[in-house]
Amino acid sequence: MGTNILFKKSSNISMFALLQKKSFLILLLSVMMMDIACVRDKPEPSNPGNNNSEGRKVFIANEGSLGNGNASFSFYNIDKDSVYNNIYETANGQGPGDVLQSVLIDNDRIYLAVNNSDKVAVIDKSNYTLLGNIQVPKPRYLLKLSADKMYVSSLYNAQINIVNPSNFQVTGKIDVDYKNSEGLTALNDKVYACNWDTACNYIYEIDAATDAITARIHIAGKASQQVLVDKNKMLWVLAGNVYKGKTASLTQINPATKTIIKSFLFPAGADIMKPCWNPTNDTLYFLGVNYNGGTDYNGVYRMSIDDNAIPSALFIPAQPLQYFWGLAVDSVKNQIYVADPKGFIQNGTISIYQTNGIQLKSFNVGIGPGFFSFDNR
Repeated sequence: MGTNILFKKSSNISMFALLQKKSFLILLLSVMMMDIACVRDKPEPSNPGNNNSEGRKVFIANEGSLGNGNASFSFYNIDKDSVYNNIYETANGQGPGDVLQSVLIDNDRIYLAVNNSDKVAVIDKSNYTLLGNIQVPKPRYLLKLSADKMYVSSLYNAQINIVNPSNFQVTGKIDVDYKNSEGLTALNDKVYACNWDTACNYIYEIDAATDAITARIHIAGKASQQVLVDKNKMLWVLAGNVYKGKTASLTQINPATKTIIKSFLFPAGADIMKPCWNPTNDTLYFLGVNYNGGTDYNGVYRMSIDDNAIPSALFIPAQPLQYFWGLAVDSVKNQIYVADPKGFIQNGTISIYQTNGIQLKSFNVGIGPGFFSFDNR
């Protein structure tokens, strides 16, 4: 790989595999452009202090750079317009580990899937102190089903782990057909699970009570990444692995009949990821990522569930020498949060946009921001 290519990132191959390799010149140009383009926030406090319980928050998982153990955890207090970085390290005297992949907030606890450290760290939501670790191989995404049951998907492993979140114990596993179990969602006492493998052209339907796979539902492409539920209780599955030659696809499925309603194939060079809904679950947002410094298929897309074609134009385009890595929508304010990892070798940036695409503000977080979790309590 030449030196004029933007770093590609892996969350230990983090879904799209490929670690970073970028020249100093391109890095310098990228930083300069972002400094010009971003609306800077006020200085960021480093400790939440005594006001931690006040105001709505969005928590941000900063992956860090693979193998360096420099993941970190941040939050932005929406009501107070304040950013707090390194909250795990401040509370516990050390960082969470290597590659903070995803986060689940549940009542008074927060669960952190620390991928390359083979653990789910459980922290107290009031002060971020560590309560304990759940030892899970390469955890990816978390889905809580009850007080004593949680599913945890697993990179490199052909299994979905069954965890008791109340006592931090792994109680079993669900064997799947291929390695790399991925996104999870629940609907009508069923769990729908993705398998990010290039040979897999379906998702699993799992009985949440018995943990048995009850169906394999075919999709339009291969290598399913994420599954979501729209306002009509239909499933939407984003799939693909462009690096390994599997074109990105989007499939709408009726879970009652287990049939495809409609499907879309993206252009061959489009690397699509991180789908999420607007507050009413009728508009889908997702990222296109271009690691080579160009602007083709690079930025935030959005489309209605009623559309019969994928969008041809970007809603929020990335700039040259830039790509995005995290995406979420605030269900209360209907504002779009976009994470720029800046090559995973310096602190990343979060930008907030209105639904007309106008940027409201921008602030710095840790290295490799990639996942958002809103706490509206």
